[in-house]
Amino acid sequence: MATPLPSSNSLPPARKRGLALRWSTWLVAAAIIGYGVAIAMHWDDRGLLWLQERFESKVEQQASIWLPDYQVDIDAKVLPGMEEDEASDLSYNPVSKTLFAVMGKNPFLVELTLEGDVLRKIPLVGWSNPEGVAVLEGGRLAIVDERAHKMTIVTLAADTRSLNITDFPQYDLGPSQNQNKAFEAVAWDPMQQRIILGEERPPALFTWRSDGHSPLTGDKQALPSEELDLRNLSALGVDPRTGHLLVLSADSNMLLELDEKGEQVSFMTLLGGFNGLQKRIPRAEGVAMDEKGTLYIVSEPNLFYRFNKP
Repeated sequence: MATPLPSSNSLPPARKRGLALRWSTWLVAAAIIGYGVAIAMHWDDRGLLWLQERFESKVEQQASIWLPDYQVDIDAKVLPGMEEDEASDLSYNPVSKTLFAVMGKNPFLVELTLEGDVLRKIPLVGWSNPEGVAVLEGGRLAIVDERAHKMTIVTLAADTRSLNITDFPQYDLGPSQNQNKAFEAVAWDPMQQRIILGEERPPALFTWRSDGHSPLTGDKQALPSEELDLRNLSALGVDPRTGHLLVLSADSNMLLELDEKGEQVSFMTLLGGFNGLQKRIPRAEGVAMDEKGTLYIVSEPNLFYRFNKP
């Protein structure tokens, strides 16, 4: 016959005090860890923005991108043959109606259909670590090399099969607060005629005036970055309809919408169970939006996502 376990009432007082102290210690430790994770993930900021979203009118929502309404319709499609290449950024070309992505580990540019099918792969000769790409005007693209701290403006034709960095103008992006986590993101803002640049960590924004055609003049200028409540900045995109900025963070599992004043408008979490996602986007590294408002994301190593509003 099994011996019954002693009840808490039958334990000696010293044993009771020991158990109570142990539980208290565990609870305090769990609370400290939970608080640290919440601060690191900026859950407090996300909670405030979530409350703010609840009070936005339908008119205000329609005047913005409004990320909470988006649902995935292509979920984690594999880009074949790129498992070892690490997708690093994404940009939409309104002329060809295609997407361009850069691969950082083995440098090349890839053109994709809007369904995530590969059209062509273009080797990037001379680049060491291309992390950002933006489609400008007249067949030009800006490619940011994080390791070299440079931006190169290339010209791409329909029959281009290779690009050599020595054939195109390069622009020094200057030192960063963290040289190992430097300029990673770039986007073209046609409304305000400017290139927007983003540093990975700590997240920071800069602009460079440009018409998208001529060589760049002057230097980059800092933008207010207080609204970047993110652990890192992975990529940037611009909505061609509203001019609002999309800021992607892989470490925060977050996509953030900023208005023309740089203020937070809406956000979308990239975890499984949200916005139709079956699983968390492993490491979101590129974002783009077309003139219809369709949203595209690429993740390391070689995953493609597309989101639409129902």
